[in-house]
Amino acid sequence: MSEQRNLLKKERVAYILKTLQALYPEPPIPLDHKDAYTLLVAVLLSAQCTDERVNQITPALFALADNAFDMAKKDVEQIREIIRPCGLSPQKSKAIKKLSEILVAEYDGEVPADIEALEQLPGVGHKTASVVMSQFFSVPSFPVDTHIHRLAQRWGLSSGKSVAQTEKDLKRLFPKECWNDLHLQIIYYGREYCSARGCDGRKCDICRSCYPLRKKPKITRKA
Repeated sequence: MSEQRNLLKKERVAYILKTLQALYPEPPIPLDHKDAYTLLVAVLLSAQCTDERVNQITPALFALADNAFDMAKKDVEQIREIIRPCGLSPQKSKAIKKLSEILVAEYDGEVPADIEALEQLPGVGHKTASVVMSQFFSVPSFPVDTHIHRLAQRWGLSSGKSVAQTEKDLKRLFPKECWNDLHLQIIYYGREYCSARGCDGRKCDICRSCYPLRKKPKITRKA
């Protein structure tokens, strides 16, 4: 019988892919939307807010306006009143109105399928743009939030001090055709099995299987 050992990085990558694919073969998009615009707004709202709460709020917001042309005409205070439970409502309401105005003026009201153009919109950073590119336009992207950043460290996939570095590391390790599903699979696994409080790097299946010799909790760096 072979001696128990921690898995090498290549082995960890293979095990993680196999495990996540088995658990979440077709990971659903967590934010409710009907098109690129409603997804963009929903992702913007999800900053420092749970997907569940965003999904509770967007029906009322999209009843007010569900396209850039209508949203651009709304008063910021109308938008803010609806999205207040999401947090950061002053900034988010201004960003939603302004990006809607830009989409109308520069893109005929459509969301551009271009990550650099998306990143120029108010309130839309690299992560939000990457989510829209991957989840709506199916362009290979690897959006990394703080949860993926934490798990990448726990699983020995990255020692990056920022989500930007973690994204680069994960893109190097995993096949491009896996990226769009994988970022969702990691999020779902983290929520269900390897949450910040539910696992310390020694309790869930992936942590135990990749690091059977780990004796102490894995301390992760915040992004």
